[in-house]
Amino acid sequence: MTLPRLAALSLALLLAAPTAFAQFTLPELPYPADALEPTIDARTMQIHHQNHHGTQVTNLNLQVAQIPALAGLSVEEILAQVSKHPPAVRGNAGGHYNHTLFWTVMAKPGTGGEPSAELAERITADFGSLDAMKQQFSQAAAQRFGSGWAWLIVKDGKLAITSTPNQDNPLMDVAEVRGTPVLGLDVWEHAYYLKYQYKRGDYIGAWWDVVNWTEVSRRYAAATAATGS
Repeated sequence: MTLPRLAALSLALLLAAPTAFAQFTLPELPYPADALEPTIDARTMQIHHQNHHGTQVTNLNLQVAQIPALAGLSVEEILAQVSKHPPAVRGNAGGHYNHTLFWTVMAKPGTGGEPSAELAERITADFGSLDAMKQQFSQAAAQRFGSGWAWLIVKDGKLAITSTPNQDNPLMDVAEVRGTPVLGLDVWEHAYYLKYQYKRGDYIGAWWDVVNWTEVSRRYAAATAATGS
């Protein structure tokens, strides 16, 4: 084999390695890219999913390849000890978890159902009403300075609302408020700018039309079962 051909083969194997041994993969959207219209347009969904989330998965796998301590860990296990690792792990592991949750807690308008009886009861107990919870959540999302996320979490058996900067989330050992997310909203501009431009509040208000309460209820049940609440 000639030297140029050997070099080309080596380069091809090097480029293929992160994919061949990928610990994490980009999940498929649970619906077509245009399913959330008119709330979220298809082009935004395609760019957000393939480019932003896809890049985070690729970069997370590169970090795993370079840091033996990450091998075999779930993304949740990585987040629980993220302070031990470089910022690239924090950003990409957080982004992968956050987006994976985000896609699932949305559904085609009119198909997301309602909160389960158990979730509705907990919402009323902790916030007074569903509308009051939505208002508090929307305020947290609107007031998150710069880029980040708003969350509805299970904490000590109760529901709480919090927000995090960048790709942080409440599962991280560095989070100011820790808990298990059951609902999350991405307020990075790339999540809404093509349709809403600078009008984050309009995006937040419209987003409630695509919340998948069936999935949120399932996550709530799992979180409370895991903590024995």
